[in-house]
Amino acid sequence: MSETIPLNEAERSALAAALDDEYKSHETYAQVIRNLGEVRPFINIVEAEARHISALLLLFERYVITPPENHWAGKTPHFASVHDACRAGVQGEIENVALYDRLLASTRRPDILAVYQALRSASQDRHLPAFRRCVERGGMGYGGGRP
Repeated sequence: MSETIPLNEAERSALAAALDDEYKSHETYAQVIRNLGEVRPFINIVEAEARHISALLLLFERYVITPPENHWAGKTPHFASVHDACRAGVQGEIENVALYDRLLASTRRPDILAVYQALRSASQDRHLPAFRRCVERGGMGYGGGRP
């Protein structure tokens, strides 16, 4: 078995930033569900965010790095309506795409790049359009919760 070359500081910082952002998204969307009920697109996207966290944690494990703790529990915003939460979701996903655009320049390692590209694509191609549809519908048509 070949030995893995340790990550440099920029790569470690980038991984930590990615994980922190995924923790933030997951906690925010989970808070929406706790406050407003089992509403889409949050019930679907919160599960995707959990998968994103798992993908990043595998990289921390592969490179034998202790991942940062999730400090977002209880620190995420509360929204008065699904519409407001979806508007915030649009902004959050735009920021997430921009984060991955920056992080893609932090490494040349194919395994890390593949994860960053997959997570960026999920935000750009699936989460962002879902939140935009929710905003266009005024938060309606997603079942459960308050508009």
